[in-house]
Amino acid sequence: MHIVIMGCGRVGSTLAHILEDNGHSVAIIDRDPQAFRRLRAGFRGRRVTGIGFDRDVLEEAGIESAQAYVAVSSGDNSNIISARVARETFGVDNVVARIYDPRRAEVYQRLGIPTVATVRWTADQILRRVLPEGAEPLWRDPTGTVVLAEVTYNPAWIGTRAVDLENAVGGRVAFFNRMGEAVVPTEDTMLQEGDVLHVVAVGSHMDHINKVLSGTPAETEEN
Repeated sequence: MHIVIMGCGRVGSTLAHILEDNGHSVAIIDRDPQAFRRLRAGFRGRRVTGIGFDRDVLEEAGIESAQAYVAVSSGDNSNIISARVARETFGVDNVVARIYDPRRAEVYQRLGIPTVATVRWTADQILRRVLPEGAEPLWRDPTGTVVLAEVTYNPAWIGTRAVDLENAVGGRVAFFNRMGEAVVPTEDTMLQEGDVLHVVAVGSHMDHINKVLSGTPAETEEN
């Protein structure tokens, strides 16, 4: 793949190195030529000085042959404008923009521009480390409606099929972490001893899910 990155800060330069190490072609844009000092000496990608939503700059970066565009500069407006230009002018379907203001992230998500809300993501990562297990979801969509959460369960649920777990809790079993590997279950896959259970559900429903799984299947049937 050819991937264009706007912003050669710590995030942009790190992404550029990782993508190149994985065999992808990379072009990175920054208005400050000094920013390219963050790139390692052996970086083979294009370095393009300019504004990431300027058509000539994007064309120099190879946007017309790009399969993905990433906007991770320090400015919310620049990131979202450039992402929209990449998608709407040059037809790049796979775009993502870093946004610092989570309120803006929700708006742009509704416009079809995937965003990473830096403040919200950072807060979630910190909360996951300081609050008790299961108190904070692993991921939430920008509107906060849907969450992915690791949930604990009563050992009585071991041997229960994924489809029966879903019926009991009213959410989707996203995957089991089984001996360090992610297992995406079919409806007949059973919860085994030692599995770490991950559920996708509406955030407001998580208290109910935790309550159900802290009990037993028999208690659920009684209710």
